[in-house]
Amino acid sequence: MTCLRDANLRCIAFDADDTLWRNEEFYRGAHARFADLLADYAPPEGMRARLVAAEARNLGRYGFGIKGFTLSMIETAIEVTQGAVPASVISQIIAEGQEMLAHPVQLLPHVAEVLDTLAAQRPLILITKGELLDQERKLAASGLGDHFRAVHIVSDKTEAVYARILSGEGVAPEEALMVGNSLRSDILPMLGVGSWAVHVPAALTWEYEQAEAPDHPRFIQIADFGALPAQLGF
Repeated sequence: MTCLRDANLRCIAFDADDTLWRNEEFYRGAHARFADLLADYAPPEGMRARLVAAEARNLGRYGFGIKGFTLSMIETAIEVTQGAVPASVISQIIAEGQEMLAHPVQLLPHVAEVLDTLAAQRPLILITKGELLDQERKLAASGLGDHFRAVHIVSDKTEAVYARILSGEGVAPEEALMVGNSLRSDILPMLGVGSWAVHVPAALTWEYEQAEAPDHPRFIQIADFGALPAQLGF
């Protein structure tokens, strides 16, 4: 059975979106409004699947984040309408993306107090993927920046990326813990490099980030962010 209290941890890393603050729910709202915008051209029931497919298809071009999501909405609108999408609809899609980029940051329950507790015990780092300006904006608006010794904003989360970050921080993989909501991006790659990982499931998870929970000696899942200090013995 995994016991984090026995781990010789020198560093605790955190994901940001849907681990520290709300994120996916705003995308879900945008999905619904997008379907409504195009209701005259296609039934709303299948619109989410089409947009999710476009997002996944475009990750290699646009990367993760709201700007790429907005471009995927425009692309999907053109496809659904066979090129007949009105300029007014394109304008509304752009406005939707701009509103998302300006949305206030809302911390998830227990985040502020848990980071206060852990920062007094171990160095903390932030590892988040997405568009640089937007992730910097959200971190600044969150008020959490002072908790982290280092912040790494990356284009994707892979074993190679995590290994590079840990090496740069002077931490061996087995001395690091990753805390995140995404099994695909936060948990599995960190386990792959030999680190520890704690999964904190989010209320909503983007289809791209879903994966099977691993049977691994350095993996643990907790129901609530507030349970993390007790798992660590702090």
